[in-house]
Amino acid sequence: MMKARGVEIFSITDHDTLRAYEGLVVEGPALITGIEINTTWRGEDVHVLGYGFPLGEETPVARKLVTNRASRRERVEKMVEQLNAIGIPITVADVLTESGGGHALGRPHVAKALIKGGHVPDVAAAFDRYLTPGKPGYQPTPYVTPLEAVDVIARSGGVPVLAHPGRLKDETILDELVDAGLVGLEVFYSTHTPAQTAHFRSRAAHFGLLMTAGADFHDPRYSFHGVGMEVDAGDLKPFLEVVRHD
Repeated sequence: MMKARGVEIFSITDHDTLRAYEGLVVEGPALITGIEINTTWRGEDVHVLGYGFPLGEETPVARKLVTNRASRRERVEKMVEQLNAIGIPITVADVLTESGGGHALGRPHVAKALIKGGHVPDVAAAFDRYLTPGKPGYQPTPYVTPLEAVDVIARSGGVPVLAHPGRLKDETILDELVDAGLVGLEVFYSTHTPAQTAHFRSRAAHFGLLMTAGADFHDPRYSFHGVGMEVDAGDLKPFLEVVRHD
């Protein structure tokens, strides 16, 4: 799909796992190592990206991901219990089957288990009926804080970036993250409006942050935007010079 789109530079920023890099051989596009760490701040999910760090099980990033994955498993177990309580007979094993190994469990895996069980027609319906705040299958996310995520990425030799800021309910977190060592801001994002892109370009300039881009592609069934996105090379040059040590 990347070849078909003409992607030149990419990163696999899976949520809370680096398993995609195991045995990965890349031909064509330039690869930058990456991660997306789920964090919780004042009752809101905040995602922090990390780029350009070395892979290995003993880095601060890798060790912190173990904590988050344990929280993910506990969260899914509670979600299954809540769904069972309203008469939906899915199991944790069902969710594990839909996760491809259960390494970093999440709501999309619960949604796919609900689809397979015939309880909903698609992922959107699963979220709307059961898996969003206020719905019977929802559980809040007891993850690490975004300040911790920024710290472990930096200590691992990576570049910490705030993901999709247009999805935040409270943008003031940006000020606190900058003070904590945030280096970049995902200005260019698949669902940002032109007005949002302009706004976050201005915020990046104000704080002296590097601008990054992300299509946030998860799965052909999950993302209708497709893999890759077009960004002016000049906008990404400062980030690439830092992350690739050019």
